[in-house]
Amino acid sequence: MKHAISKLMTGVVLAAGAAASFANPAEGYPKATIKIIVNFPAGGTADILPRIIAQKLSDKWGQPVIVENRTGAGGNIGAEAVAKAAPDGYTLLATPPAPLAINQYLYKSLPFDPARFEPVTVLATVPNVLAVRANLPVKTAKDFIAYAKKEDGMVTVATQGNGTTSHLTASMFATQSGTKYTFVPYKGTAPALTDLMGGQVDVFFDNIASMSKLHETGKARILAVASANRSPLLPNMPTLSESVLPGFNASTFFAMAAPPGTPAEITQKLNGAIKDILKQKDVQQKFLEQGAEIVGNSPAEMKDFVMNERVRWKKVIDSAGVTMN
Repeated sequence: MKHAISKLMTGVVLAAGAAASFANPAEGYPKATIKIIVNFPAGGTADILPRIIAQKLSDKWGQPVIVENRTGAGGNIGAEAVAKAAPDGYTLLATPPAPLAINQYLYKSLPFDPARFEPVTVLATVPNVLAVRANLPVKTAKDFIAYAKKEDGMVTVATQGNGTTSHLTASMFATQSGTKYTFVPYKGTAPALTDLMGGQVDVFFDNIASMSKLHETGKARILAVASANRSPLLPNMPTLSESVLPGFNASTFFAMAAPPGTPAEITQKLNGAIKDILKQKDVQQKFLEQGAEIVGNSPAEMKDFVMNERVRWKKVIDSAGVTMN
């Protein structure tokens, strides 16, 4: 009888332990290397911001947190890798809007469902800017519109790739300003910047951080900020909305997400850690240097934010007639 009771109690203890473990999958997380997949090339803001977070997470948890660039197909290749990864918090996606809020409206089919990613947080938003090659004969956004109308489709516009926010921002600008362009897609920011500096392309609607350094050194020229409000990085630079196109607003967000099915306890633990990191003074300074305005919202708030972005960019795609051809 005592033996039976002992076995029963042992079973109860084991069951209780298993239940506790199941109830809190974040207990002891992380115990191994975390991989953050960035779906655009190294060197741009999409790569720089998650690397800042990765180092801080590694310092905080005493585990390696590495960044791996998996590029191509407008961010879809990296997103697919994360979508098919184990939902255990050890593979994460750091991405600009394309695979979460844009690509489903541009591609006939995707190898993943954007709505099934588990949101962690939006790290930051970064305004885009209208920038031109240094020797283009224009000084203001108004000058540029007049120049583009005169050239009638001959002005070349670099993009980070078809379907990226730089592409859609340029398309929205063309629609609202009544101008035409020849679009030149690149694989990310870095090669587009190289050709803008070299004069191979005329215009690039890039994020403010990459372009502000070229603007300051005279290698390119910013004509206006594309967000609704002026940027603290270039407070004296007018917005397109206040200068030539009332209501114009185009900025990029950078977010962290986990594979579908990742337990909420893990995404919440990641969220809390990242939000604490975003409050650190040195991190805030590094983000400011990238022209990034910190967000650090909750998983639920990120979900709502991305849904609103989907609505916003779908309107741009539909009104501008953007296609992947």
